[in-house]
Amino acid sequence: MQQKNIVFLLRIALGWIFFYAGITKVLNPAWSAEAFLKGAKTFSDFYISLIDYLPTINFVNKWSLTLLGISLILGIFVRLSSILGATLMVLYYLPALNFPMASTNYYLVDYHIIFILLLLYFASIKAGRINGMEKDITDSIYKKYPKLKDYLG
Repeated sequence: MQQKNIVFLLRIALGWIFFYAGITKVLNPAWSAEAFLKGAKTFSDFYISLIDYLPTINFVNKWSLTLLGISLILGIFVRLSSILGATLMVLYYLPALNFPMASTNYYLVDYHIIFILLLLYFASIKAGRINGMEKDITDSIYKKYPKLKDYLG
């Protein structure tokens, strides 16, 4: 298989993981990040302070995952969404980290780190332009606003 096909399949697979994680939260009105925030092992004071903003945290969390998934699946604004997604994964990784254990079964590196690295890779190679809709949708935007190309894809 060609490298571009592997990148495309990785982008779709990771997009599906994020989309599914987000849409199941969007469709479940009882879902909340409260237990996750209260269970933080690292930077616990910071994460517990976020409970004061729980409705906003829940909204941003649900829709960030969903939109990140859509972006990766369709190949639109992949650079921007990948950077934001990597940031989100860092925010998920840190409270689960009970140094040196990333979780019960992982030493330092868990799936969050793998997701971060994949997302940063996608951002660096402009993965939305590989069998994605990035080029078709954004070229007209870039003609009008050329500086956006560096940020969006």
